[in-house]
This record gives sequence, structure tokens and C-alpha cells, in this order.
Amino acid sequence: MKTIIEPFRIKSVEPLRKTTREEREKLLQKAGYNLFELRAADILIDLLTDSGTSAMSTNQWAAMMRGDESYAGSESFFRLKTAAEDLTGFKHIIPAHQGRAAERILFTVMCKAGDIVPSNTHFDTTRANIEFTGARAVDLPLPEAEDTQARIPFKGNMDVAALERLIAAEGASKIPLVMVTITNNSGGGQPVSMANLKEVRDVTAKHKIPLYLDACRFAENSYFIWQQEPGFHRLTPKQIAQAIFSYADGCTFSAKKDAFANIRGTFV
Repeated sequence: MKTIIEPFRIKSVEPLRKTTREEREKLLQKAGYNLFELRAADILIDLLTDSGTSAMSTNQWAAMMRGDESYAGSESFFRLKTAAEDLTGFKHIIPAHQGRAAERILFTVMCKAGDIVPSNTHFDTTRANIEFTGARAVDLPLPEAEDTQARIPFKGNMDVAALERLIAAEGASKIPLVMVTITNNSGGGQPVSMANLKEVRDVTAKHKIPLYLDACRFAENSYFIWQQEPGFHRLTPKQIAQAIFSYADGCTFSAKKDAFANIRGTFV
């Protein structure tokens, strides 16, 4: 038996209230089985989200003391801008307090009633922000993704043939953007291949439709590409991430996931 320990120490702990099964059943019934109606103090194991569930590093906590709260021209913003530009290649960076706030900005600007936004699978907040504008969110996952027992390397891929059919049926003018979520969170956190991203990009470029990423777990997706997709093992995960972003016209990003921050979102 080989034991692998975590290469870090956790410096703070937060107490949890232990509940019984009977208490949890009553709480769920009282909330109408709506998890957003539950109080966090009543949750023992939180599986509602992967946002903000990681402890921050000592360097991250120290960086908070270096935060520049200047009203304009903040050095903290320029550090963020430099890091985001280096990773994504995008020049316009808009910080937001969460990823869903970045989505709200994007879809309010890009969408109108009657529009259609295809994705491999929209996350719930993404769908809500799209439909708030009167547009329609359409999921185009691989057919194999419906089989929870099927094991394929990149089960989060978009169905490119279905995307082509949708554009042909509805017209490119009704599709203000295509969004690919990496990894495909609402599809079980499954990764998307570089080859699939390129195919989606080829389709959107042909029809002059912008391609955006929901880059919620771009680093994890990059690692899966490094691990499983031929031709990428010689690159670093960062280089793979930079290649991923090169196919996109922009992205929204929740820093509460792969960036391990307590709170933050970005729209680029």
C-alpha cells in the first residue's frame, strides 16, 4: 500500500455543527427541497458547489496585506491584469466580485430577447443570466455524456455536429456567442479536449460567431489535456492553458475554483 500525504499544513479550522439524519430530513422538507433555502450553519458536508471550498495559501493571505485600496490606479489591479494577460492573451480585464457577476456583464451586453447561446453544458448561473435577457441557453453535450457509466477521455466535449445543425436551423445572426465550459461542470466536471476546442473554433470562425470560455476550471482541464491528449505531454499545464485561451475571443472566470481564492471573478 502506497500512502500519499498532502504537501501542506492547514493553519485554521472552522467548526461544523453535526446534525442527525432526522434533522437533515426536516430541514430539507422545510426548505421545500431547495438547497438555496437552507442555512449554511445547518450544513455538515457541503456538496452544492465547488466554489470557495479550498483553503488559501500563506502567500495568498500575505498578499491580502499588500492589497492596494487606492481609489484609482491600484497596484493590485495591475498585478491582476499582468497575470491575466500573461495567461489568456486578452488585453481588456474587468474584475468582478464573482464569476456569476462576470456572466451578468457579458450576457447583458451580448444577448437580447430571441437570441440563442449554445454550450457544451451551461452552468446553472450561466443559464439564469442568459435567460434573464430573454435569450435561450442550449446545451449541446456529446451523446455519450448521457451515459453516466461510460468512460471516455473527454466526456465534456461539445457536440460539434449538433452545433452546425443548430446554426443551420436558427441562423448565425441569432447566436451572439458560443460558450464552452472547461471543465464541463454541469456535465459532471468532465474535461474538454484541445481538438474539440479547435473544432468549435473552426465552426464559430466560419460563421463569424464569437467564442467565449467559462474558464471555471481551466487549470484542471489543462492537466487532463496534458495527461490524456496525444501531443501535449511535452508542454506544461500553463502552456496548454495559454493554447486553450488562444482559441477564444474572451472568457468569464470564477477565481473561487482553480485559483483557490475566497472570492473573485473576472471578465476578459
